[in-house]
Amino acid sequence: MPRIVSFLPSATEIACALGLADSIVGITHECDYPPEIKSKPVVVRNALPIETMSQGEIDRAVAERMRSGQSLYQIDEELLRRLAPDLILTQDLCQVCAPSGNEVSQVIKALPQAPQILWLTPQSLSEIFENVRELGAATGRIAEAEQLIANCDERLQRLRERIETVVERPRVFCMEWLDPVYASGHWVPELVKLAGGIDQLGCERGESVRVRWDDVVAWDPEVLVILPCGFNLQQTMQQIWATFGRYASGSTHRFFELSAVKNGRVFAVDANSYFARPGPRVVEGAELLARLIHPALFAGEPVPREFADASQLVDVALLRGSLEENKDYYLERGSMVFTASYLQRRGYCCGSGCRHCPY
Repeated sequence: MPRIVSFLPSATEIACALGLADSIVGITHECDYPPEIKSKPVVVRNALPIETMSQGEIDRAVAERMRSGQSLYQIDEELLRRLAPDLILTQDLCQVCAPSGNEVSQVIKALPQAPQILWLTPQSLSEIFENVRELGAATGRIAEAEQLIANCDERLQRLRERIETVVERPRVFCMEWLDPVYASGHWVPELVKLAGGIDQLGCERGESVRVRWDDVVAWDPEVLVILPCGFNLQQTMQQIWATFGRYASGSTHRFFELSAVKNGRVFAVDANSYFARPGPRVVEGAELLARLIHPALFAGEPVPREFADASQLVDVALLRGSLEENKDYYLERGSMVFTASYLQRRGYCCGSGCRHCPY
């Protein structure tokens, strides 16, 4: 079996789904699924401390580095040489998502023996599955690849048949970045269609694009799904509070004009697991969207285990700063103590050591 280094979390997931976990000798700092892969040596790390930055700060820093020709990633070239991969999995779809294009080519030139490079650059569901085939062919796992694709196709067909019974398809907006606002692109608008929604702001098979608040308000989504690229559920909830919470400023106040916000149909999701990565779990992303857009279709059914921590309804009243004593907090010797219920609905750990923190 080849020695594989993955520069791309989705490629790591696909390789593991094909039974190649033992062949992977190096990963990125973002490769976290399946969990056992996290023990592998890390070859690629972020150049920016995004864990401590707001969405606006990340956007400005990324734009500045790209203008100046700087990479957003640091590749440990010495470690890469020691690992001596036969196959490197990477992409040339998005400079922000992983090392791409020229920077990968430059690193490869420094290796004593050139490995095979498999470029995974999908823009749609069909192209994601084609990447699965390509990786299967490159590693002698053709049968496993075809079985994985068949399983995904079967689940998507069951979802299509269920959605065909829906009469109304609500207006949906998948917000891929909060500050500034970006509409989703590539395969995400396709997932919305499969889930029985319409997102006219999304760019199917195209790049995620920046949109004005005027455009969002004019579209007036009935369902708002917030899925910032690269963020898990807790991180997304934290960014929602930082961007739209009581003390946020600027044009973000228009958020509260949307029908989805007024009617309590705003959802945060684990974008990192089910939407941002072009791997097999995008199928679960489509299924999750269907549950959020058409909950009546799934009434009375148990929530699949994988979705238990995949989404959260955003409590708009809390965002506005509306707190109820005993429900959200209680007073103890003149100090406010937040309840576990409040902290759970807020959706993230602030790191302050709150007494009733559920995280």
